[in-house]
This record gives sequence, structure tokens and C-alpha cells, in this order.
Amino acid sequence: MVLGRVVGTVVSTAKAEQLESLKLLLVEKISIPSLAGVNDFVVALDSVGANVGEIVFYVTGSSARLTAVSKGKPSDATIAAIVDNIDLYGNMIYRKDQNLED
Repeated sequence: MVLGRVVGTVVSTAKAEQLESLKLLLVEKISIPSLAGVNDFVVALDSVGANVGEIVFYVTGSSARLTAVSKGKPSDATIAAIVDNIDLYGNMIYRKDQNLED
């Protein structure tokens, strides 16, 4: 699994039938401990209801096709979880309901 931040949405009106009605999100990989984006992006299927600004775990490769939403879909990346907290060496560096990055 890879940590990333949802930075946008991707809209596609012409797509494979298996992708109809699925939400596509633009995710930027982040660096630990700064949580800053590293300018490395992926378009991922959303299997958990993520929103722009949230930190998520995404999976790639064959693992991307193992969620209930992505099973049998032509996907190389799927968001599998929304992160609530990140604790690094005993210090809380991210909490979804608070902005600890400032």
C-alpha cells in the first residue's frame, strides 16, 4: 500500500463498460514525515468514498483489482482506505479531523 493525498477528480465520459459509474480520483504520493506531495500522481478507482484533501492508502498492480468495487475492473490503482491518523515514532503527524501539518 502507498500513502497519497487525493488532489483532484478525473472525469471520463468515454470509458470501458466495466468502469461506468465508478469514481476516479487523482492521487499524489506523499513523503513521510512532511506529508508533502512528491509530484508523483496516479489515477485511482475510489472504493471507499474518499474526498479531495484526504490522505488515503492506494494499492497498485493486481492488488488494485481485489476490492469489492474493483474486482474484474481494468484498474492499476484503487483507493483501499482513508487514513484517520499517522503516528511516527510516538508523535502524531496527521489526524484527519485536525490539521497538524501547520
